[in-house]
Amino acid sequence: MAAEGGSRSRLEPVVANARRAVRDALSNLEPGAVVLVGLSGGADSLALLSAACFEAPRAGLRCGAVVVDHGLQADSADVAATAAAQARDLGADPVEVRRVEVTGAGGREASARTARRQALRAAATEHAAAAVLLGHTLDDQAETVLLGLARGSGPRSLSGIAPGDGLWRRPFLGLRRSQTEAVCRAVGLSWWEDPHNRDETLTRVRVRTRLLPALETELGPGVAEALARTAALARADADLLDAQATELAIAVTDSDGALHVTALANAPTALRTRVLRRAALAAGCPATDLTAGHVAALDRLVTDWHGQRGVDLPGRVAARRIEGRIRLGRT
Repeated sequence: MAAEGGSRSRLEPVVANARRAVRDALSNLEPGAVVLVGLSGGADSLALLSAACFEAPRAGLRCGAVVVDHGLQADSADVAATAAAQARDLGADPVEVRRVEVTGAGGREASARTARRQALRAAATEHAAAAVLLGHTLDDQAETVLLGLARGSGPRSLSGIAPGDGLWRRPFLGLRRSQTEAVCRAVGLSWWEDPHNRDETLTRVRVRTRLLPALETELGPGVAEALARTAALARADADLLDAQATELAIAVTDSDGALHVTALANAPTALRTRVLRRAALAAGCPATDLTAGHVAALDRLVTDWHGQRGVDLPGRVAARRIEGRIRLGRT
C-alpha cells in the first residue's frame, strides 16, 4: 500500500465534489435500498467508497463493498484483505472478498473485466442491491474514447463509458484520477497501486502514460476533458439513433425474424446498419467478432444486390437474401 496520509481538519473542496457526485448518483434510489461499491483498493474506488459511506446513510441507504481478488499478483489476497478492512473502517456493511479465475478469450484485460463484472453482479443479486457503484474517472473516459478512435469505431463506441447502465453507476466520470487521490489524502486513506497500471504491454496503459500526456503537451491542457465532452455528445446522438433503429427493426421484421429488403433500403444508412447489426447479434454472432466489415457486407445484400450468394458471419451465422427478405440463422 502507498502511504498517503492527509489532514482531516477541514472539508477539502475535492471531497465535497466527490460526495456531491455520489449524492447525485444515488438520488433516485428508495430509502432502505442496498448500494454496493466495487472496491479494488486503488485510489479511485477507495475515494468512491469513502464518499458513498458518507452519503448513503444520509439518504437512508445501506452501503456495502465487494472486493474482487483476481489472483493476478502473488500478494493479491493481502491486497484484498487490506481493502476489505478499510471498507469496514469506513462503515461499509456488508463487506466481502470474492476470488475469481481470470480465464477465457479476449486477452487478460478483457477476461479480468468479465470475471469482475460477473462477481459483482452475483454479489448484487445475493444482497438484493439496487445499484453497484464503479470508480471510473474522467481519465478512464478519455482513454476509452481514444481507443475507440484508434479502432475506427462508430458513435456508440465513441460515447465511451455510460454514467449509468442498469445496475451499474459511475459517479466519478467528471473527476480526474488526480482528484480521487486528493480525496484519499484528505480523508486519510492509503491506496494500493496496481502494477498493471504501469505495464506498457497493455494498450490502455500506453494511452494513459504516453499518448494522453503527449496530446496535452502538443495541444495544450484540457484534452481529457474535451474527450469526455465528445463522449457525452456522441452518447446523446447514439441513444437517439438506437431508439429510432428499434422502431425501424419492428417495422421491417417479419414474424419469423426475416427483414424486408425494400423497407430497409429506404431507411437512412445509420438506421439500416444498426438494424442489420442487431439482427446478426440476435442470430448468434459474437459481439466481439462482428466487425464493421461484416455489417457492410450485410448492407450490400440490401443496397447492392446482384445475386450474390450471401454473407457468412462469425459464430457460424449466415445471412441470405431470399424473395426480397434477409434471413439470418445458424449454419
